[in-house]
Amino acid sequence: MSLSPADSTGAAVPPARPADSPHAALPLPGRHRLAGIGLMLAAFVLFATLDATVKWLGGHVNAMEIVWARYMGQFVLSCAVLNPWVMPGVWHTRRPVLQVVRSLLLLGTTLGNFFALQYLQLNQTISITFSMPFFVALFAGPMLGEWIGPRRWLAVMVGFAGVLLVVQPGTQSLHPAVFASLASAVCYAFYAITTRQLAASDSTATTMFYSCALGAGLTSLALPFFWSTPQGGTVLVNLGLTGIYGGLGHLLLVIAHRNAPAAVLAPFLYTQIVWMVLAGWLVFNEVPTATTLVGAAIVIASGLYLIARERAERAEAAIAATVPD
Repeated sequence: MSLSPADSTGAAVPPARPADSPHAALPLPGRHRLAGIGLMLAAFVLFATLDATVKWLGGHVNAMEIVWARYMGQFVLSCAVLNPWVMPGVWHTRRPVLQVVRSLLLLGTTLGNFFALQYLQLNQTISITFSMPFFVALFAGPMLGEWIGPRRWLAVMVGFAGVLLVVQPGTQSLHPAVFASLASAVCYAFYAITTRQLAASDSTATTMFYSCALGAGLTSLALPFFWSTPQGGTVLVNLGLTGIYGGLGHLLLVIAHRNAPAAVLAPFLYTQIVWMVLAGWLVFNEVPTATTLVGAAIVIASGLYLIARERAERAEAAIAATVPD
């Protein structure tokens, strides 16, 4: 699961603001867009590898221990890239309470996903995760004033039907970990909305730094209550790799959005299910059922429709703004 900022279109990070990129409003050459798409795809390969690693580690250490390793690794990588001691502006936030809330939502997202990965197949967790844009569409109205119309309501309902096909409530195949995965998706949706709220006041670097710093700090405080000594060098190496996969994936997403608009990159979010299915098959011999594949296809189609409607409405608003009264 790509634990990264997301907007209501399902894009991985919000569009760059002028404060983040002085050339954000300028049209980007085709080669830059292709580079952005390539970086986006590479990031999702890393995220799929992260989830596969987490699932494997779940058979050897406690989930909280994996969450700590993932956060601590990304925190170290963030410090190396952002270097907040040399650039003290990274610490400055105009909305500290919202930064804390956003960081807690990300921690809830990670905990729910990592717990679910111990019991569910990779193709199931990613299919449930893709319900996140539907929750964003629902909550963006009361929280951001971005109310959706009847066609997008229909897309949301169809998307939830696809999630139900994957989850199959009322059957013996329903595992309690499904609820952890759904809770992760809901936290992810609120996390996406708070990310959009922070984009108006804080830089991307500040927001990213706070999320990994608070996560690393809180999980470090909880670690003594969950610690079990890893057995074997392979477990230790893979614990360290979780932070690298996550941190490098986030970094590639940021660079991707500097090379291409979010509207161009958003549809490629759904390529992640390909890598997750492939990783599940190669590493864990997980073969998705026909019902899961149909449900995932419905979720993807609904999400792509939401992206298309969002793009069309923005284009219509831009045209309307140029028409004189």
